Amino acid sequence: MLIVFKSQATGDVMMFEKNARELLAVLGKDRNAAQGVITLEQLPDAIQRLRDAIDADKATRADVDSGEPDPVDQGTGQPRIHLAQRAVPLLEMLQFALDGEKPVTWGV
Repeated sequence: MLIVFKSQATGDVMMFEKNARELLAVLGKDRNAAQGVITLEQLPDAIQRLRDAIDADKATRADVDSGEPDPVDQGTGQPRIHLAQRAVPLLEMLQFALDGEKPVTWGV
């Protein structure tokens, strides 16, 4: 299942439910909510939380970087996609929404 993030400030961002729910928790939202909103007042904090999570994910991987390629996902056989990679489109959406003074919604 997909979760679609929407804002009048930018195009939609679609994510697999598992990944979207992980990022909702990072943003301080109820990860199990079928729908919700990130208000204009909440956007600066949400952006900072997501940036902090991206930085932490990158730092964790830098600590264990041995020059070897990223581990392979057992289900797909493809290199694993990390939180930092998945979060960038949502981070960009949140920033555009803040700049355009528009909220971000999901599930509506």
